[in-house]
Amino acid sequence: MARAAVPRRLGDRLRWRVATLVARREETPVATTLVLEVPDWPGHLPGQHVDVRLTAEDGYSTQRSYSIASAPDGDLVQLTVQQVADGEVSPYLARELRPGDLLELRGPVGGWFVWRAAEPEPVLLVAGGSGIVPLMAMIRTRRTLGGRAPFRLVYSVRIPEDRLYRSELQRPDPGVDVASLYTRRAPDGWPRPPGRLTADDLAGAGWPVEFAPSVYVCGPTGFVEHAADLLVDLGHDPQRIRTERFGPSGG
Repeated sequence: MARAAVPRRLGDRLRWRVATLVARREETPVATTLVLEVPDWPGHLPGQHVDVRLTAEDGYSTQRSYSIASAPDGDLVQLTVQQVADGEVSPYLARELRPGDLLELRGPVGGWFVWRAAEPEPVLLVAGGSGIVPLMAMIRTRRTLGGRAPFRLVYSVRIPEDRLYRSELQRPDPGVDVASLYTRRAPDGWPRPPGRLTADDLAGAGWPVEFAPSVYVCGPTGFVEHAADLLVDLGHDPQRIRTERFGPSGG
């Protein structure tokens, strides 16, 4: 049977590459950023992800998908891995992998949930928990490329200790406004009591509907569905709301 031709660029992105861990950063007690050197990396757009494959000595292999956390940077790719309790892959990546270790990586993958620096319209980012990762890639790309589109980020986590990229998001970043909210426990003196994301949160920290922002929502499935419903109820165009959700995958 004849095989369909695979375009060269697509075929290149579908092949597995050997990546080397060159650095790691502890983001929270259960999340680690891995800085990988990937020879001949084809580049990526913020919002894309990669597949990571681990293979044991007996030949058993397993793979998981992880969002890219970094702006394009030559052959370097950053992934932030949150450890899943009883997971098969994430505990090894987050706790055992050391500089010099190798793993296999394929990508980048995805073309819908991406932001391009040439787009001029305002951007609203809505993140739940580790859903901040691909949105952080957008913020970093904007900064690296000198993008002029103004950003607003609404970031929801359970408790303060769960916040990823805390110090980076606290630094002044012209054109990027950050609003954090907590669902279980807030810092002492925080003006908003703990609770689920509301329409008032999005209306107050987001863009007015008449600004027609591009909206990116990422997080657990329940959070994403809830946030998207609130945005539509506020009058945002559903065609301008892009969502990326994740759920249990075995870790």
